Amino acid sequence: MEIIYEDNHLIAVNKNCHEIVQGDKTGDTPLAELLKSYLKEKYAKPGNVFIGVTHRLDRPVSGVVIFAKTGKALIRMNEMFRDGEVKKTYLAITKNRPPLHEDELTHWLVRNEKQNKSFACDREKPDSKKATLYYRLLAQSEKYFLVEIDLKTGRHHQIRCQLSSIGCPVKGDLKYGADRSNPDGGISLHAYRTSFIHPVSKEQIVITAHTPPDNLWKAFETIIKTEKR
Repeated sequence: MEIIYEDNHLIAVNKNCHEIVQGDKTGDTPLAELLKSYLKEKYAKPGNVFIGVTHRLDRPVSGVVIFAKTGKALIRMNEMFRDGEVKKTYLAITKNRPPLHEDELTHWLVRNEKQNKSFACDREKPDSKKATLYYRLLAQSEKYFLVEIDLKTGRHHQIRCQLSSIGCPVKGDLKYGADRSNPDGGISLHAYRTSFIHPVSKEQIVITAHTPPDNLWKAFETIIKTEKR
């Protein structure tokens, strides 16, 4: 685990694409349980250690995941995520160029439980949920494009589904139209930055997770730094 933020009420991890936030049918140990063991050992805590899940990332997605260390923080953070009081910024690598340099996308997503997949519709349908995001093209390499996403709502597979709907599936995301998988089994979607008002101290908190350590992400970081000069 890579701990990127910790105080008395919250702890955040830079999740990699192999880790799961909560337990699932695979039986793999989730981050929530790993954090309990970490805190128990670090602070020599007797008995059970409390860790609350405030939000989730899909298994193949990397980046910021925030957990609560107290019940008070968990209740408030859950409310903040639900009410849209947490700003979430993602980075995605796509093989195709977005149709516009920047744009706001609004769809109604229909989730298929059996396929574990969401489908984007242009208008509201029964059991659909409104999904909105804003994207901006940050950089491009010889073959790929780096897109920044400001997520306005938090729907099932929202970014993956909406980018696919405009012809820009996330690199490595076979479920949503990518032509090949990534070597590490993940997808090139990264929860880069999360900002919010702390549920207890009321201070502004900004948590940033560095991108995965592969050559393509590093190449884009170099391009961005060069352009800023």
